[in-house]
Amino acid sequence: MKYDLNLLPVFVTLMEERNVTRAAERLGMTQPALSNALARLRDTLKDPLFIRERYGMKPTQMAEELAPAISTALAGIDDVIRGQQEFDPASTTRLFTIAPNSYVEFVLMPAVVARLRERADGIKLRLTPFGNDLVETGAMSGATDMVIGRMVDPPDNLVVQHLMDDGLACVVRRDHPDVQDSFSTEQYERLKHVNVLPPGRMRAGLFQALGQRGLKREVAVSVTHFLAVPEMISVTDYCATLPRLICRRLAEDPRLKVLSAPVDLGTFPVEMAWHVRYRHDPAHRWLRALIVEVAKDLLEEKNNTNPR
Repeated sequence: MKYDLNLLPVFVTLMEERNVTRAAERLGMTQPALSNALARLRDTLKDPLFIRERYGMKPTQMAEELAPAISTALAGIDDVIRGQQEFDPASTTRLFTIAPNSYVEFVLMPAVVARLRERADGIKLRLTPFGNDLVETGAMSGATDMVIGRMVDPPDNLVVQHLMDDGLACVVRRDHPDVQDSFSTEQYERLKHVNVLPPGRMRAGLFQALGQRGLKREVAVSVTHFLAVPEMISVTDYCATLPRLICRRLAEDPRLKVLSAPVDLGTFPVEMAWHVRYRHDPAHRWLRALIVEVAKDLLEEKNNTNPR
């Protein structure tokens, strides 16, 4: 039996999106063209494959059974083709889509961009929101080249690599009336705090660390990005507990001072993940190695400066 291999990416994208409009946009097709491709798939496989429902399309049992085999086959083809391609970082013009969490976007990505400018000026980056889970980032489908942050329960089709660990420190305004060069647990608990609420499951990280050490914290204001913290802290007597690499940046602000937390709050991991289809892609492998190098250099710089 003959199959039109061009129809397989249509099937995989419909499985992931469960929506004709979004699938067509991802594939660069018109909706009528995608509907025509779906009709041909249905005719070939003698099955409806997707049933329209109020909020999208539900795969049939046959579609659910076919999906893993087709996704694996397409990923294998991608591996072979990309593995044969030559890659020259100095001449490539490729665009990479990366989903960093807010911490990575603030700490790591500027250094990555600077190094790309030196070694591969034709490589362009498109940063997309980390989202609430790995489905939203596009990592599980391969639509996003890589995700950088903290991976919770990653699926089998993602490869996860540990980049580094970071700890936590505190920031207050430089002329704070009640805090000098250090503070006690009692002082920490008396202060009001600025809290950063990153998306997804990372929200619980600091709260868990405080709870495990018996520290209480009165949150006066919550913000959505680290960039808002210095402006909040500089005009209040509040305190913010932040990753050390971010505190190192904020220590350069003359309005602020960085202090060690009253107790050791432990560390958190920073990880990089990508779809298995990019495993042997030469350009992707080169960019991953560059990001690993940047993370290593940042840690060395942090260790060679004031640990606060």
